[in-house]
Amino acid sequence: MNETERIIYLRQQLHEHNHNYYVLNQPTITDQEFDMLMHELQDLESHHPEMADPNSPSQRVGSDLNQNFTQVAHKYPMLSLANTYNEQDVEEWYDSVKRGLQGEDFEVCCEMKYDGLSISLTYVDGKLVRGVTRGDGVHGDDVTANVKTIRCIPLVLKEGSGYPQEFEIRGEILMPWKVFERLNAEREAAEEPLFANPRNAASGTLKSQNSKLVASRQLDSYLYYLLGDTLPTDGHYENLQTAAQWGFKISQGMKKAKTLQEIYDYISYWDTERKNLPVATDGIVLKVNSIRQQQALGYTAKSPRWAIAYKFKAERACTRLNSVTYQVGRTGAVTPVANMDAVQLAGTIVKRATLNNEDFIRSFDLHIGDYVYVEKGGEIIPKIVGVAMEKRPDDAEPVKFIDRCPECGTPLVRYEDEAAHYCPNDTGCPPQIKGRIEHFIARRAMNIDSIGPETVDDYYRRGLVRNIADLYTIQKDAINASGTREKSAQKVLAGIEASKKVPFERVVFALGIRFVGETSAKLLARHFKTMEALRNASVEQLMEVDGIGEVIAKSVVTYFHNHVNEHIVDRLAAFRLQMGLSEEQLTESSDKLAGKSIVISGVFAKHSRDEYKAMIERNGGKNVGSISGKTSFILAGENMGPSKLQKAEKLGIQLVDEDTFLSMIE
Repeated sequence: MNETERIIYLRQQLHEHNHNYYVLNQPTITDQEFDMLMHELQDLESHHPEMADPNSPSQRVGSDLNQNFTQVAHKYPMLSLANTYNEQDVEEWYDSVKRGLQGEDFEVCCEMKYDGLSISLTYVDGKLVRGVTRGDGVHGDDVTANVKTIRCIPLVLKEGSGYPQEFEIRGEILMPWKVFERLNAEREAAEEPLFANPRNAASGTLKSQNSKLVASRQLDSYLYYLLGDTLPTDGHYENLQTAAQWGFKISQGMKKAKTLQEIYDYISYWDTERKNLPVATDGIVLKVNSIRQQQALGYTAKSPRWAIAYKFKAERACTRLNSVTYQVGRTGAVTPVANMDAVQLAGTIVKRATLNNEDFIRSFDLHIGDYVYVEKGGEIIPKIVGVAMEKRPDDAEPVKFIDRCPECGTPLVRYEDEAAHYCPNDTGCPPQIKGRIEHFIARRAMNIDSIGPETVDDYYRRGLVRNIADLYTIQKDAINASGTREKSAQKVLAGIEASKKVPFERVVFALGIRFVGETSAKLLARHFKTMEALRNASVEQLMEVDGIGEVIAKSVVTYFHNHVNEHIVDRLAAFRLQMGLSEEQLTESSDKLAGKSIVISGVFAKHSRDEYKAMIERNGGKNVGSISGKTSFILAGENMGPSKLQKAEKLGIQLVDEDTFLSMIE
């Protein structure tokens, strides 16, 4: 595949991995592998500005938003940290801080990177008033009721301890190892899916709608950053020591370093000692200690320049490979899985590890009975990294990759330039069918949030659904067959009925056409205006749409030429889903921003960023994620990133505020 096709492929993969990690809490790759894919995408996008896309994974912080909670705007954006995996990168960051501070002396606060769910707590007059998850960095879920069940988080601060009238403190919500092991033992006994790690368990617990359940899970928390207009001191370390006096649980492992060697010594010590901690950690966080110097260094678009995360190297163990089984994903990709003798690794018992694809198996010449080296990259996903050849049994048989789908028996195919094998039976293979239904009901698609993956599996097993159109034929009596799901059945049917009002462009996205993401779906919907016109379009007509290349065009044509898909779309139309742009969308559109490429930056008061993106698209403009000489203007809100501001000034690009922008499209 060429570079533009590779960009499309990487975006699809990274979106899916973001979804697995932040929404499903079921990551399938390590942090380091994710970072490598992200770096490759960023590099390719820098060489192809014509492929700019505001919805690219490179333009956002991964989101953990949950629609069941009220959305709250962060007073201060919650950005992620840049990751590094070696001391050379730490040195480069240290030197960049030196340059940024123009030789001024500075201290670095070294602290543990706890592997949990980020939380922001707001206190007014010494009382906890709000707990909000990181979300997308700009808005998060209000989980105050659940946070109040975590005993180590103070509801009221110690009187007379000198805290400010209002401030915010951030940290991690964690599940201790002992609680995690007990919880998974209970789930295994009940034949329920196990949590992959304490981070996923903590995340799933905090987002529960049942505060009593949250309280029973015995979550823990460490706080690590204080924000406000009247902080006690200029020192980050000193502020946290003061916060400990107010009643907050602060890590005792924090230490200030004045030299690079002191930082290395801290990393070396905790690389071993962290294994004795009661909670999961996955690295070290390094922060410039002075708040004044932090402000001087500023931020990039995604992360602060004054902080960096050092990730620990993966822990390794050796164990026996007993068998290889195969799993089929939503896209039809077949993933081999190693089944091994149980071994303890990074605090959990490991019995299975991904083998990626046939090339991966061949690269290690894997045999059944081999003793393999296993690592838990990022403390999450076990992966085979080597074979102890000297231990191979004489009668060991080589692992042979299957040639038929383990779910439906269809012969597998391997597409050019792709490592994975696929089951092409996308309309008849059970995991693919269920995966397409899960995609269809997702929040950014049809938003039927009353149905989850477990419900989809239940409906499929009971024969209630065999494709996405079947959702609209489900009867309440079928859902409530046991007689104990009356309210649940009503909620499901209400969600299905409400989905009939979801706009046309989201219906296009919800169909799950390969390579058609949210942005592509919008472009197609707004160009062709109706499903009928879209399904009859040729490859050449599809490629006339700005932003639609040959790969997407051929995928769309292939989808609509499949008679099963044609029948499904016909049924959806009969159920009165939105099969075209609404009258309002047609009348609201204009060409007032035609030909203009617009960057959105900062925090806004009158509309959300997504609403402004929609306004730009409705008026013929193009949303772009990075500033270049082709940028027409920047829609600038409060707290615009200093790097973007500097680049705009250098290129002479106009900044437009909210009021001016709204007057432009009146």
